Amino acid sequence: MPTVRVTRRAHFCSAHRLYRQDWSDEQNREVFGDCSNPNWHGHNYILDVTVEGPVDPGTGFVMDLKALKYAMKERVVDEVDHRNLNLEVSWLEGMMPSTENVAVAIWNRIAEVMPDGVRLHRVFLQETANNSAEYLGRDGE
Repeated sequence: MPTVRVTRRAHFCSAHRLYRQDWSDEQNREVFGDCSNPNWHGHNYILDVTVEGPVDPGTGFVMDLKALKYAMKERVVDEVDHRNLNLEVSWLEGMMPSTENVAVAIWNRIAEVMPDGVRLHRVFLQETANNSAEYLGRDGE
C-alpha cells in the first residue's frame, strides 16, 4: 500500500507572555519586544497536524480524520483555547511558551495517542499571519 500523509486543522485562541524572570524588564523588552508585555497578549493560532501511513484497503483512510480531530481537541485545543499558556496549561508549565516550544509540546501530546501503523509526521503552529513553527519530530531534525 502507498504511504500517504493527511492533515487536520484546528484553531484556538490563547494568551501568553515571553519573558525570563531572571532578566530585567529592559532586557526582556529588548529580546522579546511586545511579546514581553506584563499584561500578556493573545493570538488566534492555527494548528495543522499531519499523520502518515499506509492507506487501509477497507476504509481508504490512513487514519479516520474524525479520530484525529478528537485527539487534537481533547489533548490540545480543549486545554489551551481561551487560556493563558504561562499560567493555565499544566503540560506547558515551566516552559517559555514560544511558538517553537508549544509546537514541540503539542507533538508530544498528540504522539501519545497515534493508532498502530500511523506515524505523526508534522505539527505546524501558526501564531500570526507572518510567524509560525513546524516540528517534524526527532527523526525530522
